[in-house]
Amino acid sequence: MSRKRYNQEFKQTVVELYRSGTPVSQLSSEYGVSEVTIYKWIKQLSPIEGTTQELTVSDVEAIQKENLRLKQELEIFKKGYDHIREKIDEQELIDYIESESEHQPVQVMCRVLKIPRSTYYDSFHKKPNSYHVANEELLEQIRAIHQESKGRYGAPKIHRKLLKEGYSCSLKRVQRLMKEAGIRSNITKKYRPTSSQTPVEEHENVLEQDFTTMSINEKWVADITYIHTLRHGWCYLASILDLHTKKVVGYKFSRTMTTELVLEALENAVNAQKPGPGLILHTDLGTQYTSEAFQERLKKYEMIPSFSRKGCPYDNACIESFHATLKKEEVYQTQYESFETARIALFQYIEGWYNRKRIHGSIGYITPDEYEQMCRKPA
Repeated sequence: MSRKRYNQEFKQTVVELYRSGTPVSQLSSEYGVSEVTIYKWIKQLSPIEGTTQELTVSDVEAIQKENLRLKQELEIFKKGYDHIREKIDEQELIDYIESESEHQPVQVMCRVLKIPRSTYYDSFHKKPNSYHVANEELLEQIRAIHQESKGRYGAPKIHRKLLKEGYSCSLKRVQRLMKEAGIRSNITKKYRPTSSQTPVEEHENVLEQDFTTMSINEKWVADITYIHTLRHGWCYLASILDLHTKKVVGYKFSRTMTTELVLEALENAVNAQKPGPGLILHTDLGTQYTSEAFQERLKKYEMIPSFSRKGCPYDNACIESFHATLKKEEVYQTQYESFETARIALFQYIEGWYNRKRIHGSIGYITPDEYEQMCRKPA
């Protein structure tokens, strides 16, 4: 297998995430880069001593959350062990947790005081039955999966993740537990119609809505979408998706919607994937894609251009679907202060979530990155 290549923007963004407080081990796990490589990038891209780094909003929120957790656990220790250090038998701990349950979460107290939650619940006169305990444990895992997805997963995907992790449960059971606990997907659907008044020259549609593939780097689809920021107004994301793996193989975020934007997205995809000749790249009829510069670049890489028909969004439905998912799961959930905060958020969504962690129904409920690795393994 050829060594994976990373462009300079990818390296810079990983280093920025490290400087904002993300541990190297977490970055290595989330983005599939070895810790040794990340430390090398940090050394190469470290600023001159004496310069300062501004914290982002997400950094501040993470610090506040961690401070709250530490304060909560410290408070338990001050009220708990300081109060009962001379009486540390199990029943005393259970009585203390019961007395403080209105002020502190039972789960946190059990963890800090090192007593199993099952021991605490079993101590009640009316003990919970095995089904109740199983539901509690299942609900805890549902919450964990929902939280890991930042609230993006609904019952079907959470159910698939539970099955993959070895839990035996039905979709209806998961739906019921989620409904009772008030857990739901937070994605918001938005629709903004567009219209075109200027005549558009038709180009050949090679793809013809045939989205079937036999291997990776056979058919790519590309498009541009708009992302709004408070300080810098509208910014633009150009994305390229492999129809076989559903993986975003290349993208570029910019404050201007120029031909250079789509050229850089294409270069990033080519450098990462190293496709052979004959790959079909399908786009809409935007001037960036029909430009002479972009078409010359396709010829250089021996790619076959394909274009949607005017007024027919179904021709490029797959990349449209990705951008819709991106907006429902990420963009519509927040307001970006600036181009830079949006750039970091999009990097985290695409590289850390969509490609590496988000399971996809059309490829057997695994991630695009997992599926690509399976495809690259020799037969």
